[in-house]
Formats: sequence, C-alpha cells, structure tokens
Amino acid sequence: MKPLSSKAFDAVTQLFESVSGIKLNQSKQALVTGRLQRLANEAGENDIEAYVDKLLRGGAPAQEMTRLIDRLTTNETYFFREPQHYNDLADRLADLPPGQEFKVWSAASSSGEEAYSAAMLMSDLLGPRGEAAPWQIIGTDLSTAMVDTARRGLYPMERARMVPPEYLKRFCLKGQGTQTGQVLMTRELRARVRFEAANLMQPMPEWLPKFDVIFLRNVLIYFDNPAKTEIVRRVLGQLKPDGVLYTGHAESLSNLGLPVRVLTTAVHGHA
Repeated sequence: MKPLSSKAFDAVTQLFESVSGIKLNQSKQALVTGRLQRLANEAGENDIEAYVDKLLRGGAPAQEMTRLIDRLTTNETYFFREPQHYNDLADRLADLPPGQEFKVWSAASSSGEEAYSAAMLMSDLLGPRGEAAPWQIIGTDLSTAMVDTARRGLYPMERARMVPPEYLKRFCLKGQGTQTGQVLMTRELRARVRFEAANLMQPMPEWLPKFDVIFLRNVLIYFDNPAKTEIVRRVLGQLKPDGVLYTGHAESLSNLGLPVRVLTTAVHGHA
C-alpha cells in the first residue's frame, strides 16, 4: 500500500475535522491511509493521492464525502459497556411512578449496542410494550453506515459477552448458517429503538424530544475543549430538568464551565 503524504494526510484530516469536529492526529496516519486506500479502490482509483486530490477539489461524487465520514469515524463498542450506567438506569426505572413516560437518547450510538442494551433493560423493567410505563429510545450517530448497522441489529457474538444470560434468551437470536457466530436482536426489540443520523457539532434536529437520560459516552475524547463545550451544551438542551447525562468514565467535564453537577462518577445533572 502506497503511503499517504503528510500534505495529503493534513488536508484530509482538516476536511474531516471541519465536517465532524473530530481531530485525527499523526498517530492515526496508518488508520487513515488504510481506510482511504479502500475508499479509493472502491471508487476505481488505485492512486490514493489522486483520489484525495479529486476529493479535495470537489471532483468526486457528492456521496463520497459521506463515505469518507463513515469510514474515518471510529466505532468500537459492545453490549452493556460500562455497566455502572445501566445499574443507575435500572434504579431510576425502578423508582419511576406508574404510567410516567421515560425517554432515553443514545447520542453517539455507533452501531447500536448501547441503545439496544438500554432497550433490553427497559423492556424488562417497564414491559416490552410499555405496560408499566411508556418508554422510547432514540439512537443517533454521525455515520450513516453505523445507523444502517444499528437498524439491522446483527452483531458478532463476542460483542454480546456482557449481556446477562436471561437477556440473551429473551432478546437475542443466535445466528445459524451464514450467520453463525453472530447475534440478532429480536424483531420486537428492534421495533422499539429508532436510529437516525445526526451530527453533534450541528444544531439538533427539531424532531428530537427532551430526554430523561442521555448517553454521551466515549465520544468527547475525540474533541478539543471548545468543541466538547459546544457539544455538551447542545446535548444538555435536550435533557429534562431532572434528567441525567452519562459520560464515559475516561471523560471529564471539569474546567469546561458547563452548567452541570456531578451526581456520581460519570453521571451528571443540570446545575
């Protein structure tokens, strides 16, 4: 594979940052080169530098930029990651007054495991059709490819290693034949989760409601402090006054001047 020149790398990553807000430094050069080469090959262009030049000059089809964003967005996750948040969510659901609606937003939902994990819990505690209380889950992600994957609800089996055995039986189908080694979310569970594309660096869609719980985990690490502040302020605008925001345990909102208070580790409320 031909290496990507520093000039081309800088140009592509600056373009990516201008669209997504995500900054990729030199340590990501091998990753960026590999993904660009595959994009170039799929576009019928063997020369990666020529592909990048065409992309930057606007000579590539409009959908090529969407493909670039999809490929350069890093998506690594699994079910029930950082289980403390799901324990906290379970406690909140247990205290929910009968019949009170409860809404959850997975704001950087990647391929959907986070949203489906919450859906399993809510289906278990509130009823699959909201018998105890009506509930809704929305997942959004920058990558349209990840949104499509989430809607399919089909995953490698190893990503389900943290799913409780009872939930595996109730909400997951074991793949057979060509889908051996994979797990599929049940049709009923998939029907309860809505996935859409949305960019956290842009104004939120008007159809997005206010939420009781928002997951914003393991995405802020890709942004500088001004971008983090902008994203969290925008996300907080969708949080109900008594709602909670979950962030990744490796992420901090301190020193950003945000109107939030820490309720417990990586759990925040409005200040």
